[in-house]
Amino acid sequence: MNDRTLDPATLTHLQTWLGKTELLTDDVQASALRRWHATLDHADATVAAGTPLPPLSHWLYFLPQHLQSEVGSDGHARTGGFLPPVPLPRRMWAGSQVRWERANPVQVGDAVQKQSRIASVTHKSGRTGDLVFVQVVHEVHNARGLAITESQDLVYRAAAQPGDPTPAPSAAERDAPWQRDIRADEALLFRYSALTFNGHRIHYDRPYATGVEGYPGLVVHGPLIATLLLDLVRRHAPQAQVLSFQFKAVRPLFDIHAFTVCGRPSADGRQVQLWAHDHEGWLTMQAHAELA
Repeated sequence: MNDRTLDPATLTHLQTWLGKTELLTDDVQASALRRWHATLDHADATVAAGTPLPPLSHWLYFLPQHLQSEVGSDGHARTGGFLPPVPLPRRMWAGSQVRWERANPVQVGDAVQKQSRIASVTHKSGRTGDLVFVQVVHEVHNARGLAITESQDLVYRAAAQPGDPTPAPSAAERDAPWQRDIRADEALLFRYSALTFNGHRIHYDRPYATGVEGYPGLVVHGPLIATLLLDLVRRHAPQAQVLSFQFKAVRPLFDIHAFTVCGRPSADGRQVQLWAHDHEGWLTMQAHAELA
């Protein structure tokens, strides 16, 4: 055994988290949504009581409330509460599948609750050590009933080591009809971390990100990239209503270079293929939106 592999007893213990649940409550406040619009550069957004939440802005609510004494060296809260205590240091939000109930949008002023459940805990052995995948299913309700369902995929892996093999990159399509270049500088990453109360140091602490975790720069949040992909839909099809959205992180992005978000709508405008690529043209995230 070494620090990159998990012993059978640990893997068995992690399985005891399967089916664990958590219930959180929150109030949908306008102030958080105004800051979200400002961060996405929408000066004309209207936010008032009864305003439906734009897609993915539910991530502004039900934020972690861990005490400072509960925060680990990486800026994340230590695991072992609702999430299983996976003893691997690198954690990533690898993707989500989200569906909105068209007849029941979450609105500013709503009292909401989120019911979460650990749906699966799986282990795989990779070329650089063990990987643990945790799937969490969230259901957001307001007084009118179910409003949002999200299945979230988390991955845990060992710390990077010199000489680790890296997956071969995939080239992204470059002639998308919808395109927008993004410069994710320190200010944007800090503001998004603040919006989501995300203390993970890889997004704002350059010496930690490069010296401890071995990244070439600050890491762009996966949920921020996903948000910018759906924001591209908002900019090109402002009247469309998003029914569902799914995304998968493929390759990390860093603040040292600009990146591009892209979209290709179907002929009937009901489906949109979305993706992001880095400055070299390598695919970094792929996504799909269903519209009404």
